[in-house]
Amino acid sequence: MPQQSAIPAPRNRLLASLPAEDLARIWPELEPLDCEIRKVLIAPDKRITAAYFPESGWVSMVAILAEGRSAEVGIIGSEGMVGLELLLGGEVSTVEAMIQAKGTMLRLSSGAFQRALEQSEAMRRILLRYALAFQQQVTQTAACNGNHALDQRLARWLLMAHDRAGSDDFPMTQEFLAMMLCVHRPGVTVAARMFQRAGLIRYGHGHIAITDREGLEAAACECYGAVCRQFQRLLGTPG
Repeated sequence: MPQQSAIPAPRNRLLASLPAEDLARIWPELEPLDCEIRKVLIAPDKRITAAYFPESGWVSMVAILAEGRSAEVGIIGSEGMVGLELLLGGEVSTVEAMIQAKGTMLRLSSGAFQRALEQSEAMRRILLRYALAFQQQVTQTAACNGNHALDQRLARWLLMAHDRAGSDDFPMTQEFLAMMLCVHRPGVTVAARMFQRAGLIRYGHGHIAITDREGLEAAACECYGAVCRQFQRLLGTPG
């Protein structure tokens, strides 16, 4: 009998946490994707056709208001999964899932995803714990945006992006950053310049480079650490 080819170790941490037999069962149905920046994976109020497991880059979960303004409510990288509604019994999302930093991911159709949950109690348990951790991130983001200064919020967001970028340098315009933080661009410009003068970051030409991680952590509010601790407690991975 010919031997099965070895399954490469997934770079998505949720998939990597699965027992070997459960991963082997779903591996043939995982479709690798190369995803470009600004691609929408899930649109608001549209049927969700698949779950996505990022391996690099990250996805922003964006709430879009009736008047056209938008704000980021969560960020998902290789630690997580896009399409949690499928896990929790839903079929549509109220927010947009948009790729903010290009990378690769694995796509699992909604039907295959539901079959996998039925066949693997371990997968269901791991994903439910991730859902709880992600809920903490969303909750903390709301509390942070309503109570902390812009420079603290900017530091928190840059740290979260840095955790998922796989590099000290990643693409990001001030205009897009202002939209993610739900503020006007001049405020982001002032805060970014302050961080650059302090030697914490370097920015220009649509890119941001983290040059002093420890200094950025000191500038951030409590919210970054609170989310990281929750991820560590529930999943053993950074948030």
